[in-house]
Amino acid sequence: MSCDLDVAVVGAGLAGLAAAQELRRGGREVTVFEAADAPGGRMRTLREDGYVVDTGAEQISARGYRATWQLLRRAGLAPYDVHGIGRPLGVWRAGRPRNGAGEPVAVLTGAGLAPAARPSLARFLAWTGRHRAALDHDHPEDTPLGSATVRDLADRYHPDLYEHLLHPLSAAFFGWDPERSAAAPLAALLLAVGPVSAWRTYRGGMDLLTRRLADGLDVRYDAAVQHVADDGPHATLTVDGRPLTARAVLLAVPAPVAARLQPHPADDAAGYLHASTFRPMLKVSCALDRPLAPRGGGYLLLTPGCEGEDVLACVVADHVKCPDRAPAGRGLVSLLAAPGRIPELAAADDESVVRRTTTAAERYVPGLRGALVSARVHRWPHGMPELTPRALALRAAFLRRPARSVEYAGDWLAARPSSEGAARSGALAASRVLAHLAATARGGAGTATAARTGSANTARTAATGPDPAAAGPAATASVTAQEARA
Repeated sequence: MSCDLDVAVVGAGLAGLAAAQELRRGGREVTVFEAADAPGGRMRTLREDGYVVDTGAEQISARGYRATWQLLRRAGLAPYDVHGIGRPLGVWRAGRPRNGAGEPVAVLTGAGLAPAARPSLARFLAWTGRHRAALDHDHPEDTPLGSATVRDLADRYHPDLYEHLLHPLSAAFFGWDPERSAAAPLAALLLAVGPVSAWRTYRGGMDLLTRRLADGLDVRYDAAVQHVADDGPHATLTVDGRPLTARAVLLAVPAPVAARLQPHPADDAAGYLHASTFRPMLKVSCALDRPLAPRGGGYLLLTPGCEGEDVLACVVADHVKCPDRAPAGRGLVSLLAAPGRIPELAAADDESVVRRTTTAAERYVPGLRGALVSARVHRWPHGMPELTPRALALRAAFLRRPARSVEYAGDWLAARPSSEGAARSGALAASRVLAHLAATARGGAGTATAARTGSANTARTAATGPDPAAAGPAATASVTAQEARA
């Protein structure tokens, strides 16, 4: 039959745009539908009065970000466009920041850990080092950690490793409840990205890459998709009340949103899709009339609950992270809410949220409230994938399912809560769509098997170059055939 669209992508975040670019490279006509008025999704940036306000929180690394560096190269961006942060990550303890978290030297300096806990940190680092090959960040469902949660992992070590490192780190970066989220994705991700000294951020805002990827694509903004269905050889979708047909639809949105848009997914997709719960995130961006920051020169300060903090998970000095985030002589500070407080804060009005978070931040950035020029509250009901042991147990079967006319992308699919997870999932999803369309065009028996095999072959042709872990940011590669076969 004749369809209104060739391939429709729902969501103009990094996963959707990465997939759209790969599909276009594969010769398909792609239409992207985005409910917001700009690209980026959870990586959107706002620009106001000289401040560059990232609505989410993101940094990338010179290591472990193969798909991202490949996208950067294809988008015409250079290593210069990704600023080396070059500042430490600190942990608040006993009234002051303790820098060095995420660096090997932490075994000696403590970086916020009590002296009695430092041997536990050494044991933890040694164990992850010995199991590096088995702690595959592309397949966290199959590691020596099994179904252990972050809390289960921490219980093997000195309590301080949990209270001053693993708990505040997972809370600040992912909004996780450590008693619910699996340990394997966290341990594998820490191994993959390397020390904090290798971390970078985008110049001009975290939406730099998504804006560049959106250029030249048919992206339709303010376009709300209400419903998607797999009708076998094609798919249907409803956009702003208008029914459309497409040869394939790619849902590049958080899993709960995908489940709402497609209420009747295939049986072999439903399990992982519905188990892929998300944690909410809340962030307050504070534009300041002077460059205030936590003491110690770090760009990010973890604020553990065991130190009496119950409102904030961390404080980020954005103008320290990258100087272009604020006008000269001014500052921009981000306050990320503690996971336990997010439901309460998310329901409050902006004025109350700003008052509570900035009052809490005075402990770490004295004078912040007096320097405040303006503040913005960013609420993300689907902030980060939760990655529970139950979800991971269902992931392998989900990845083995045949390619169909409705596919999925997002960091939840990659089981890696980061922009790299989004980029990898976009490449994998594109390969599956291309395989499905090729198999459908051939028709006849064995279409599902052909689609499954074709996904791996398509991804294999995209794999180029060494891992930047060995060769640095200039080296790039895409999703491997092994990832597509999984």
